[in-house]
Amino acid sequence: MAYAGQELVNRASGERITFRKTSAETNGELVAIDLELPAGGRVPGGLHIHPVQEERFEVVEGTMRFRMGRKRVVAGPGEVVVVPPGQKHDFANVGDDDALVRVEVRPALKMEQLFETAVGLAEQGRTMLGGIPRPLDLALFTQEFDDEVQGAFPPRWLQRIVLAPLAWLARRRGRAAATPAPRPLEVRA
Repeated sequence: MAYAGQELVNRASGERITFRKTSAETNGELVAIDLELPAGGRVPGGLHIHPVQEERFEVVEGTMRFRMGRKRVVAGPGEVVVVPPGQKHDFANVGDDDALVRVEVRPALKMEQLFETAVGLAEQGRTMLGGIPRPLDLALFTQEFDDEVQGAFPPRWLQRIVLAPLAWLARRRGRAAATPAPRPLEVRA
């Protein structure tokens, strides 16, 4: 269970997530994190959709590029970008320095577990280049967190058809639907 001040580092993507407010603290209303991305860094997965969640990004340091459908926005310190539910989007640090972004996701749903699972998979060497889970783990991940995140393409119905046999195979091989959370890291002062 996530807690305020908990820090997760995804070694595959270079992202650092620090929980500021958790689902438990906000009665499920939101999860708030500080997201640090190295120069040129991005979160795993590329273009994606949060079917029922709004994401609010406030750039604190650095230069971020947001793609929302066909629209591209470059944002610097003090600027805010809001992505409504169902909007195809992705984002990356396009600056020469590390970026720090305050992110709020509403409602929280299982976003904390999603972050912990993604980092856990990376720690266990179960990701490919850029932090995307390996195919069997990806199939389980997409089923576990279907309400939180979906790939923007191909269409969702096709993703389900393609990934269902992989999820079946993963379970047959004894993979858990939800990957254990990573070991806790020390909180930075």
